[in-house]
Amino acid sequence: MAPHSNDSEPDSETAEAPVPPSGTGDAEAGVTGAGRRLAAMRRFAAAGRRWRGSRSVGCAALLAVALTAGAVAVDGVREDRGVVAAGMPRGGPGMPNGVGPDAGVPALQARLRSQPRDFGGWATLGLAYVEQARTDGDPSRYPRAEKALKRSLDLRPGNDQALAGRAALAAARHDFADALAYADRALKSNPYNERALCSRIDALVELGRYDDAARAADTADTRRPGIPVFTRYAYVRELRGEVDTARRVLEQALAGASAPADVAYVATQLGRLAWSQGDHPAALGHYARALAADDTHLPALEGRARAKAASGDRAGAVRDLEAVVARSPLPGPLVALGELYEAGGEKAKAREQYALVDAWTALARSGGVNVDLDTALAAADHGDKDAALRAARAEWDRRRTVHTADALAWALHVSGRDAEALPYARRATATGYRNAAFLHHLGVIERAVGRDGDARRHLTAALELNPGFSPLGAREARTALKDLEAAR
Repeated sequence: MAPHSNDSEPDSETAEAPVPPSGTGDAEAGVTGAGRRLAAMRRFAAAGRRWRGSRSVGCAALLAVALTAGAVAVDGVREDRGVVAAGMPRGGPGMPNGVGPDAGVPALQARLRSQPRDFGGWATLGLAYVEQARTDGDPSRYPRAEKALKRSLDLRPGNDQALAGRAALAAARHDFADALAYADRALKSNPYNERALCSRIDALVELGRYDDAARAADTADTRRPGIPVFTRYAYVRELRGEVDTARRVLEQALAGASAPADVAYVATQLGRLAWSQGDHPAALGHYARALAADDTHLPALEGRARAKAASGDRAGAVRDLEAVVARSPLPGPLVALGELYEAGGEKAKAREQYALVDAWTALARSGGVNVDLDTALAAADHGDKDAALRAARAEWDRRRTVHTADALAWALHVSGRDAEALPYARRATATGYRNAAFLHHLGVIERAVGRDGDARRHLTAALELNPGFSPLGAREARTALKDLEAAR
């Protein structure tokens, strides 16, 4: 959108300054807002089930209203409490004096009311909206971010802060080709822009260009070593099967972390790595450290839920995931909660979570997010199989990663096209990335095409790597192995 022609006052939609509630009611208002937002989503999900065949732009707009209802209308107060996520790049030249990237949106809005030509302030506000949306699962903030970043570039064309912000926004919307282009433009202006260096790694990873991502991580480590770069460096190594290196880098990052948000972020990454390798006690220890540093860190709470489920504490896992989706109803935790309900025989509750994924998907599309990978993964197991295959094919055409290969393989499998699925399932495991779900999918597909020996090997590997990788998937893998053994 174009900025106001009158530069004496910031755009009222982008830089509105809410009046926060006072006293002890702040926390209560936040909880109430999250609860009302989720209740609104549930109402629209129910409507979506009745009108599943009609997915119009109007429905998406209604869903956007539903998700933001808690923030807009709770006690007549709009709460825009955005914070840059822990582990994300911080600082950089040109930040507004006294207002860093961790400042809440209201502080940034207030500054821009008094200094509307502050291009750095507009860039910081845009980034704050991006992080706010990624933190609370509300993609309706992305258009606001785009507007603020455009204002920054209008005021100072080519400034690296706004270009790096555009890279982060494009990545958040899953437009990784644009994210890479904006990151490269920002780095041409300022080769040491930490956010651009990190966004470049992210984009290359998500485009499946893993060798290029490894080189980009090495470059970033040379130019701007620190927690944001270290965590990305570790993930690139993990994708290449270098789990020990990834763990060592994360441990070094945690040893150097001091801010509670950074401790929570890095400890959560260590927890995720430990869980993925089947070390559930270690994962629980890392998540405990993360939550001790920051008890609001939702990725740690979600990770703890998965580790609890894998350790046999289903009730504790359900409680944690219910708390997560009440505050951030994203597809990952919604599906995880649905599968825990389903594994416990609560099928109606499970269907409600899967329907909420549809609601989020419609909202995300209205905010400009490409959600084909999310759609493919959720729909293949819990929704429209034809839609899953269409989404997986579309995503594979855009970017060829291990994750999109796995999603396409599984969508083909559930559509009964196992011979076509097998090469994609093999490609998903070809980099050395150790992922139990990928091995499970490969084993199931191999069994379907009559390769029983390979199927036994990969299903066994999945359960040995991480026996609690999924409450439903692990159960399916064990059943398939028993059947294969009985047929020998």
